[in-house]
Amino acid sequence: MREVMTKSMARNIFYGGSLFFILIFVGLTVQSHRYITTTSTDAAGLTDSVVAGKHLWEKHACINCHTILGEGAYFAPELGNVMTRWGVADDPEAAFDALKGWMDAMPSGIEGRRQMPQFNLSDQEYREIADFLLWTNKIRAQDWPPNDAG
Repeated sequence: MREVMTKSMARNIFYGGSLFFILIFVGLTVQSHRYITTTSTDAAGLTDSVVAGKHLWEKHACINCHTILGEGAYFAPELGNVMTRWGVADDPEAAFDALKGWMDAMPSGIEGRRQMPQFNLSDQEYREIADFLLWTNKIRAQDWPPNDAG
């Protein structure tokens, strides 16, 4: 090998390296699109009720205390898998009853315990939030949260 690099050698290294990394980029892009189509959340059934539940989640700023799929505050429990933890992931009516019962019992008034505010929601709003939480429960989150307790 020469001790001095010529212009043609430098050009060949530049073009060869550029082509190599462009091929890597295209390959990773194709792989990520293939992965996204097989794990899309659209398959989980995005309905008007789920959308309304998401709007209630935002309106009442639930993310200020709770996390959902790892995003949010860590003051209160993770809610991405709450329906599985409660054992009602396959029954929307039981999910509604469980959520309504839990939220109506708040604040519990137990001294020294974190308290959830009372939002005084209608039955329709409880159903919408329950549908939203059921929808998030179906998202493949690649083993997040790391344990069942959230």
